[in-house]
Amino acid sequence: MSQKIALITGGSRGLGRSAVEHLARAGVPVIFTYHRGKADAESVVAAIKKTGGTAATLQLDTANTASFPNFAETLKSVLAEEFDTSRISFLVNNAGSGVYSPLAETTEEQFDTLMNVHFKGVFFLTQQLLPMIADGGRIINVSSGLTRFSLPGYGAYSCMKGAIEVFTRYLAQELGDRGIAVNTLAPGAVETDFGGGVVRDNAEINTMIAAATAMGRVGLPDDIGKAVAALLISDSQWMTGQRIEVSGGQNI
Repeated sequence: MSQKIALITGGSRGLGRSAVEHLARAGVPVIFTYHRGKADAESVVAAIKKTGGTAATLQLDTANTASFPNFAETLKSVLAEEFDTSRISFLVNNAGSGVYSPLAETTEEQFDTLMNVHFKGVFFLTQQLLPMIADGGRIINVSSGLTRFSLPGYGAYSCMKGAIEVFTRYLAQELGDRGIAVNTLAPGAVETDFGGGVVRDNAEINTMIAAATAMGRVGLPDDIGKAVAALLISDSQWMTGQRIEVSGGQNI
């Protein structure tokens, strides 16, 4: 396969959008998913095409595992019709949402929502797509700095991300004979609308995090987008099963 195509879940906004944009600028054709923001997704595609890049977008609810077989068939059609191939080289499991709740107050509904989006969905979507990932490809599972340091209110969310990090190591072991590298990318606090935009919009929290970060500021979406692109398009293929934190040195 001459062109290496990336699939990114949750690419219409935030960290995912930045990853889509940086890969497209590097000449990597990108297919990304959105959940509800169709207009936002289409604007990302239009902007990329305007600058000479290649992109397409597909709707996907990553919490709805029953939809994955149909999604895979749609993806196959898009790959064949728009990219003249049947394979992707890169998969970035990025889609997610946050729930702020102390452990003592976390409801079963909140727990299940987090589980379905951040772990169960990632597990079974990856499983569904494995036959479509080219040998020698790469998978990035997005985790969180919160698996290393603790911030009250994010315990349930962080538990799901901890599971993702274990999943990454096992997936790396099982896909090693296909030459597929699998790694975890763990962002620190970033200025996005995640969790209601608390890091971006709450000046007190922003200042507090910046003070606890070696580089003296909270992260920006481009900090993460650049890291995703670097991991995927680098010539190095010998790194797998690793957790790479991109946090500017938060809480070290």
